[in-house]
Amino acid sequence: MPGGTIVRYFHTLHAQPVSVPKQLFAHPIVRFLVIGSLAAAVHYAVVRALVETGLLRPLTANVIGWLVAFWVSFFGHLRWTFTHQQAPVKQALPRFFLLSAVGFAINEASYALALRFIAWRYDTVLVLVLLAVAVMTFVVSKLWAFRPRKSI
Repeated sequence: MPGGTIVRYFHTLHAQPVSVPKQLFAHPIVRFLVIGSLAAAVHYAVVRALVETGLLRPLTANVIGWLVAFWVSFFGHLRWTFTHQQAPVKQALPRFFLLSAVGFAINEASYALALRFIAWRYDTVLVLVLLAVAVMTFVVSKLWAFRPRKSI
């Protein structure tokens, strides 16, 4: 019976676990992409929810999205992406907040300009802005925000 064969085929696909090599997640850039994508998804979801429900306009919703995503990003990077650098929270939090705030200022200014001058949907523009700021955030996070203290 052909239907039984198809069911057995899909059952064997489902029964086989997908394995991802551990070394794939060992590199800080991959970890940064995972945490950054998660934070960006949270940021995007908050903005969409606030705009689509009519609670806030895109630029105001973007502020709330950033504030929520900041914590996802900070703790993810502190505990996973840059954990090997062993930066103390008291040092990393103000540095990362400053970095994130500057990144957000660039994000918000770029977003405002794009919304005003490009006839694209607000959510499409947001994705492009989030991607551009993410590159800058990685470089500065690695070189400064999560850099360990120098020994004296």
